Amino acid sequence: APRRERVSTLPRLQLLVLLLLPLMLVPQPIAGHGGKYSREKNEPEMAAKRESGEEFRMEKLNQLWEKAKRLHLSPVRLAELHSDLKIQERDELNWKKLKVEGLDKDGEKEAKLIHNLNVILARYGLDGRKDAQMVHSNALNEDTQDELGDPRLEKLWHKAKTSGKFSSEELDKLWREFLHYKEKIQEYNVLLDTLSRAEEGYENLLSPSDMAHIKSDTLISKHSELKDRLRSINQGLDRLRKVSHQGYGSTTEFEEPRVIDLWDLAQSANFTEKELESFREELKHFEAKIEKHNHYQKQLEISHQKLKHVESIGDPEHISRNKEKYVLLEEKTKELGYKVKKHLQDLSSRVSRARHNEL
Repeated sequence: APRRERVSTLPRLQLLVLLLLPLMLVPQPIAGHGGKYSREKNEPEMAAKRESGEEFRMEKLNQLWEKAKRLHLSPVRLAELHSDLKIQERDELNWKKLKVEGLDKDGEKEAKLIHNLNVILARYGLDGRKDAQMVHSNALNEDTQDELGDPRLEKLWHKAKTSGKFSSEELDKLWREFLHYKEKIQEYNVLLDTLSRAEEGYENLLSPSDMAHIKSDTLISKHSELKDRLRSINQGLDRLRKVSHQGYGSTTEFEEPRVIDLWDLAQSANFTEKELESFREELKHFEAKIEKHNHYQKQLEISHQKLKHVESIGDPEHISRNKEKYVLLEEKTKELGYKVKKHLQDLSSRVSRARHNEL
């Protein structure tokens, strides 16, 4: 049988160990060994003891945050990372409660948390790979915007920029689509790598005769997820080709890439007509929330550039006023970013449940 269809007759506990072991071996910040990554440092009850000035209740997330600041990410990228880590922290603390209550016996939720953290590491260049960090900016005239890391994307982006078919606002929107597409590729690669190493664990520990009779619902589910993600990636590239060549039409239902993806998935899910209409209305509210967040991101970037300029002049009073404004914008951007990503997570879960019910 093909390698991807092989499954296991191991007892459930051993099967879980096999699945989680390769996951836990991916980047260092995840699989801590005592010290700052020990259980004592990361249990929810440690929140009251956290040091002043720390951003997160979990020590390993504070370590990632400090590492990110040393990488000199842009203020917008740092705000985005902050939101992702807040979501990760919320989910991990909730999982710890579930674990205490014995509600994650098969380890599926734990494996998902590990996978999500791996995606964050890859997305922000925190996994040790030099080419992993994505280029993000709201300033369309920066040369770094051409560094998409994929010749196909760079060619499409260059064509769109020089076509004269896009206003500056439309180019900004198109750039967000390119970044969203690259994020989807990164997430797919993390999932593929995780699954491949899990399967290698099976092959190393099981005999060929055992492998012929194995069937793991978890592996089958991950293969299904891989296929869905690959289909979404192919559809996304087709859309980028079409928009880059033709420009934006006036009949588009939604404009934000994440909302477009959700709407496409919802239309093929097991929603009734009334549920689909309700979901469409909620997506409109969600898109408005994203636009507000994008506005604050732009203002944060402008404030950052202005602060750097003022600091070079050296007027203490002027610097203080600009720094105060920058800090307020930074906090507001973080707050909105968290709300957007939490809302996205909730909407994605609803669509996923509807699609699974259909199957």
